[in-house]
Amino acid sequence: MRKILGSIILSFVVFGFAYAFDSNPSDWKLVWSDEFEGKEIDRSKWDFDLGNGFYDYNAKQWINGWGNEELQYYTREPENAFVKEGLLHIKAIKESIHNCGYTSARMKTRKRDGSALFNQCYGKFEFRAKLPTGKGVWPALWMLPQSDKYGTWPSSGEIDILEARGQEPNKILGTLHFGSRWPANALKENNILLPNNGTIADFHTYAIEWEPGEIRWLLDGKQFAAQSFWWSSSKVAANKGLQPSKEEDLNAWPAPFDQPFYLVMNVAVGGKFLGNPDNTTLFPAEMLVDYVRVYDKVGGYAKIKPRGEGKLPFGKP
Repeated sequence: MRKILGSIILSFVVFGFAYAFDSNPSDWKLVWSDEFEGKEIDRSKWDFDLGNGFYDYNAKQWINGWGNEELQYYTREPENAFVKEGLLHIKAIKESIHNCGYTSARMKTRKRDGSALFNQCYGKFEFRAKLPTGKGVWPALWMLPQSDKYGTWPSSGEIDILEARGQEPNKILGTLHFGSRWPANALKENNILLPNNGTIADFHTYAIEWEPGEIRWLLDGKQFAAQSFWWSSSKVAANKGLQPSKEEDLNAWPAPFDQPFYLVMNVAVGGKFLGNPDNTTLFPAEMLVDYVRVYDKVGGYAKIKPRGEGKLPFGKP
């Protein structure tokens, strides 16, 4: 989700064909969920990001638009996020507030003060959701580290379970962000065209299966992508990330994806990732979430798999 300030793309894979194989549900046991069956959002499970940016303490400056030139102002108002008839609604609305032209909501299982509501290292993370469409509409289901164990973004990682550009309703993306602090940040991106002319405007299940040394993406219970090569470095100079030049510059594999992450759900509007809305975009743009479920692996996790032939990020993955 966070595309801030550019990146090095190590892999770009497009899948427009059949899935690889079915995931086996018996491999996983449910450990946390929200079925949105109540009358309001469960604040013991979810908090909200607020505003239209954040303060970069390293650069000592305010970053507008969440680093992506996004146009929305996030609120916790019931007009932007509410539960009704067993569904969570996250709604982007065209309205002016604090010099922003849109409001929306970004919910997360971490409090604004940094304390935990829910997080987990490894497991299966699954959402059933119906996504908004239209140019400049950016729904996302994703994960961030509970703490910056290896340094600020993306040295400590980001896992995008699902992103979509509203103007491309037949395609979804799953992405890993990792590497060093900007400008040495990196990503691996996986795309898939929904089969049978499917659209994100219908309900689908989006999930990852995250094990030591490997992350797999699933659509409607079937795997369509996997990644087992990434890296993390905490080396900086003048508040900028450095490209690692030797093995000792890297944090121990499988960093940064070896620590607890929390969940994030939001609908963004506009920005560098997909462009801004135009007069064809219909608002409100609403994401509906039927459930969020988190599982643990029955029998525990296997030993960490080797990362491949290349130990440095410039080796052969």
